[in-house]
Order: sequence, then structure tokens, then C-alpha cells
Amino acid sequence: MKVGFDNGKYLKIQSEHIKERIAQFGDKLYLEFGGKLFDDFHASRVLPGFQPDSKLRMLMQLKDDAEIIIVISAVDIEKNKIRSDIGITYDEDVLRLRSIFIERGLCVGSVVITHFNGQASATAYRDRLERLGIKVYYHYTIEGYPTNVDLIDSEDGFGKNDYVETTHPLVVVTAPGPGSGKMAVCLSQLYQENKRGLKAGYAKFETFPIWNISLKHPVNIAYEAATADLNDVNMIDPFHLEAYDKMAVNYNRDIEIFPVLNAIFEGIYGENPYKSPTDMGVNMVGNCICDDEVCCEASKNEIIRRYFTALCNVVDGKATENEVNKISLLMKRANITPEYRRPTVAARLRKQQENGVPSAAIELADGTIITAKTSSLLGPSAALLLNATKHLAGIDHSIKLIPQEMIEPIQKTKVSFLHGHNPRLHTDEVLVALSMLSLHDENCRKALECLPQLEGCQVHTTVMLSEVDQKIFKKLGIGLTCEPVRKKS
Repeated sequence: MKVGFDNGKYLKIQSEHIKERIAQFGDKLYLEFGGKLFDDFHASRVLPGFQPDSKLRMLMQLKDDAEIIIVISAVDIEKNKIRSDIGITYDEDVLRLRSIFIERGLCVGSVVITHFNGQASATAYRDRLERLGIKVYYHYTIEGYPTNVDLIDSEDGFGKNDYVETTHPLVVVTAPGPGSGKMAVCLSQLYQENKRGLKAGYAKFETFPIWNISLKHPVNIAYEAATADLNDVNMIDPFHLEAYDKMAVNYNRDIEIFPVLNAIFEGIYGENPYKSPTDMGVNMVGNCICDDEVCCEASKNEIIRRYFTALCNVVDGKATENEVNKISLLMKRANITPEYRRPTVAARLRKQQENGVPSAAIELADGTIITAKTSSLLGPSAALLLNATKHLAGIDHSIKLIPQEMIEPIQKTKVSFLHGHNPRLHTDEVLVALSMLSLHDENCRKALECLPQLEGCQVHTTVMLSEVDQKIFKKLGIGLTCEPVRKKS
């Protein structure tokens, strides 16, 4: 995989910058973490070299000074809201996040349940957490938030919330997903700390959009594509431009709410330490891009990947045409079409050559294109993995790694005993068969050893893949796109 991002530099300068921001405020800094604190796969796709757990590793360098507050909305508890990327509810993810942080040696001070309005499910959740020995606090719904500043900045607003006790100079506020109320928790704590005579500050750590690269840079456009369902829009920060006569990129929600934040800061401190929403950020990602061309290429592929994902989600009833239309406009802004992806063109051509048989293609790191088609034994994605690993291992294409006499009993089990409709082997079944054969077959061993070389490669299939196949490609670090066509049994 070509590298476009200096991860080592990022870990160093990002932690140093946060230390500087802590020192700016004296007693305490509340740092709102936007996006994912770890398993940030979007960032690793558009910034090749960025490790999915980079933000967590960076925080580890500050662990002696830091503690974590995990925020969850009572509304999300009541709705059993699910994290789509890992398939678990937000309330379960709070416990997962807490366990991972503690395993890394980080202090998790408490959990804050926001938007609380007496919901029975939230009360039961608090009881559950407290039985586990976890400190839990309520922050209440404030009528007219965030525009009713006079009420918010009063004893009937932030003053009504539980005061969250903290013991470290850096308090990281994170959540399972967006809309949890992280910013409100930070601001409420500033109000509460000020009442107690403590000087506390606020800063925001949001990876995207990257403020110090162009508004039209593919990395920033890819962020808009990733949030097409939220209707976020990247914009030039007008407050930053006015204050410093410098261009800076931010997104509409932060820009729209800044006048409100300004009024809240003035109500708490008498003045706002920040002149723009960009000032509030501590993001140093833009300073660590070491190969802009690599990041541009990766981001263009990501925009197209998001486009095909949206198309498939429409077919599955998980998205609307509006999302597809927005990403279509973003592709025009980036001056690309779906055909920009070489494996997309190759897979479609192979399908045409095979008279409509579902096909797949992969672009390897050196630019080589490998294709495959559906057969009576294998689906297109399983056949593609075999073809790609054979090429990388220098194995002649005519050699069958998995003999037909081994595939047929597996197919019989799938259809006759497990009552499946599709007898063809999936990618996971092919990899298990390869693993077994590798004990005695040198070619199978060589093919398996080439799997890590597929990380960062791009794949396109002319049919929608099963959830199993999609997960295998994701685990291998492969960028996958599919045509919005259901696979026939």
C-alpha cells in the first residue's frame, strides 16, 4: 500500500499541540472528540498510512494527564440505536468502549446520560451501570437549546445538570456516535467549573474536514460523501476569514452554532477565547500529509465507494435517492465518474465478455488488474481472491488450488443439510479450505501468505455481495464497491 500520511509525525505533534491547549487554559481542558476515537477506518482509507487507532495511540501519550467521559443520549437508549459499522446498540457500545480504554491503561471517569427527561429505559441503564461500579450522571433536556442562551446559561439550564466530578487536567469527552450531546456536556462542565472558581477550557478534536487544506481537496470532499446522510456541508469559515484574513475549512454545523457558543462563552467567562470555530479545533492531521497525490487518489476512490454504497443501500431500503444525488454532485466537484476506478471498468468488461455472468476485478498495488467470474463452484468474490493470490504467489493460473472433489462435499452440506439456496463457496469458506490444504500443499501455503499484500487494494463486483463476503474484504483492508444488483441464487 502506498503511504500518503506520516503517522509517526502525527502522534508526536498532535499530542504536543493538545498539551499546549491545556496550558492555555490553566486548570482543565474539556476536549470534545468528534468521530471515532479508534477503529477510524474512513481516515485510514483517505489518508493511507493513518492507522485506525491513531487517535487512541496519540491519547496514550497523554494518559497520565487524561481521563475519559463517555456520553450517551437517553433518546438513543430508548430507541435501541445501533452502530451500523459494528452492529451493536449504543448502550452496549458504551461498555465496549469503556473496556477497551481501561485495557489500554486509560482512566474512564464516568458515563453521562444526556437529553434525560425521565425515560424509564435510561433510568434502568443507569442502575445497570451503577451495579457495575460505574459513576453515572444525568444531563437534562434544556428547552430551546442551543439558541435560548439566557436559559442555557443559568441555574435552570446548565446549572440543573449533575456536576461531573473529574480529577485530571485533560478530560476527553467521547460517545458511540453523533448527536449524543458531547459539546453540551463540555459547555455544561465549563459553567459548573466556573461556579466553583475553576478555570476550565474547551477545545474540539474533529479529524474532518481538514481545516488547512483546500475546500475542493478530495480528502475534504470524501468527508462530505461520508456524511451525505447527515447533509453536512464543508464551508469556508467566515469568522476565521474575518479575524485573520486567512482561508480555513469547517463544516456548516460548527459555523452555524458559533454565534451561540460565543454568547455562551461570554456568559460564563465574560469573553470568548476563540475568534472562530476553526480556532476551537486542535486537529493537526493536515500537517502530516506526506504525499498529497496518494491521498488524493485514495480519497477519489473513497468518494466512488460511498456512491456505490449509497446505491446499494437504496436497493436495500437503507438510504434515499437524495443521498445518491448528493454524492453524484460531489463526484462532479472532484471531476470523477464511477469509471475512474479501474477495477470497476475491468469488472464490467469481464461481465460483458462472459455474456452477463457476475464478475469481479481487483487492482493490485502495482496496478495489475485481476478478474474473475461466477462459476458453478465459486462466487465471483471467492474466485477473485484465489486468482489474485495465485498471481501474487507466482502460481500458474491453470493450477486449481482447491480441487473440485473437496468443494463438492462442502456444497452438499450447504444445500442438503443447512438448506442453503446458493451452493457456491463464499470467501470465508475458500480461505478455510486453503488453510486446511496448506498443511500439505505448498501452493496453498504460498497463496495464503500473500493475503496481507491485498491491503489497500481496490475491488469491484457486478453484483451485491453477501454480508459474509463484505466482511472478509473489510478485514483484509480491501476497498470494495458493488453494482446495485442483487445476486441470483
